[in-house]
Amino acid sequence: MSAELRGKCHCGRVRYEITGPVRQVVECHCESCRRITGSVWHAIGARRADVAITDQAGALTWYRSSEKVERGFCVNCSSTLFFRRDNTDTITITAGSLDQPTGLHLMMRIFTDDMADYAADTSADGIPRFPQLPGMEHFAIPEE
Repeated sequence: MSAELRGKCHCGRVRYEITGPVRQVVECHCESCRRITGSVWHAIGARRADVAITDQAGALTWYRSSEKVERGFCVNCSSTLFFRRDNTDTITITAGSLDQPTGLHLMMRIFTDDMADYAADTSADGIPRFPQLPGMEHFAIPEE
């Protein structure tokens, strides 16, 4: 899906615009995402070159959450915004930070074996589920 999407953190100091194709929404239930979001992570993907970030007063901070991954958040309002792996040309963007309407849809659930015990049973809704991390081909950004 080629789109022109916009989003921002809660306080508006960090804003972004996506002008190229995006990967549809992925729902992640891994422990790391649960702890960072307080529940479950919903995110899209885009090419870094297609994402313009406006960072007023240096509010965007990157936290190295693992050996190969950084997470971007606003130091003013604590909104979690981005996830990027080292040595890739893509960036993952939290779906909740997008301005509505988005026209996007949920394409898969990952790390369903790690789902919290209070999570709703979604096994019959037809959305593809992966007990752990599927192959990276599932996360490809579509061509325009």
